[in-house]
Amino acid sequence: MIKLFLSYSHQDEDLRKELEKHLAVLRRDGVIDIWHDRRIGPGDEFGREISNQLESADIVLLLISSDFLHSDYCYDIEMKRSMERHAEGSSRVIPVILRPCDWKKTPLGKLNATPTDGKAVTEHTSLDRGFLDVARAVRTAVEGFYPTKPAPGENGTTAALGHTPHRSSNLGIKKQFSDRDRHEFLDEGFEYIARYFENSLKELEGRNPGVETSFKHIDANRFEAIAYVNGEEQSRCGIWQGSRSSFMEGILFSYSGIGNGNSYNESMSVGDNGYTLFLDPIGMAHFGQDRDKKLTHAGAAEYYWSLFIERLR
Repeated sequence: MIKLFLSYSHQDEDLRKELEKHLAVLRRDGVIDIWHDRRIGPGDEFGREISNQLESADIVLLLISSDFLHSDYCYDIEMKRSMERHAEGSSRVIPVILRPCDWKKTPLGKLNATPTDGKAVTEHTSLDRGFLDVARAVRTAVEGFYPTKPAPGENGTTAALGHTPHRSSNLGIKKQFSDRDRHEFLDEGFEYIARYFENSLKELEGRNPGVETSFKHIDANRFEAIAYVNGEEQSRCGIWQGSRSSFMEGILFSYSGIGNGNSYNESMSVGDNGYTLFLDPIGMAHFGQDRDKKLTHAGAAEYYWSLFIERLR
């Protein structure tokens, strides 16, 4: 059995739990054993136990975010020792990019990170897509151990685990998200979509002769986007946050622009699975088509942009 050590910031605990779910098939098949600091038992010395587990790990997943890079313990202790063992050939380090950050300027920049091309998990259209990419990378790494890895009990890997009580790593418990959690997630999502549209419109205009664009931030909760081809309007949309005191709560999209705000072609509301929050489109704009649900902010922005850009094609 291959031992995985997860190094992460506690600010990213929800994302760590999501990753563990995507590694469940490998765990259920008895291929991997997952260890992280939440498995430290009562009375165990924190630093010593982490050091022991890190020294006996076959693969170390460094779950990278700005919080990880900010943490002295994660960066100066866990990452430093992991990279030393990687250089020695006694273990393998896989950087898992959870959230966008300046990781390429660190020693990790010389390693092949996952998801593909180092695109952060939260920048994928959904967390599931991002973590699926990670799970496949982990499976590939694990399979690379089998030709030379001894059978359980033949040398120190099993023995190194002997002092640790056997317990499941499947310890995630669903939590209740508050109204504030949902409101903040929605606000952050709208701001992300607005920035995404503003930047994409500039790039669209710069790359395509004859195309001009307009981005108008009407207020903190509403904006309009327009694309002209040779001076003629070809696509328009309005995106706004609905009232939290009505059935229109969420982030709404209309091909007619903002107008009076009562008519829309698509909307997204905040949902959760007990572990993470996501944006869930109703599907009015693509009725009957199979589309991603559980969208990240990046996925939501890309979805609304696809509705806008399709009228130019």
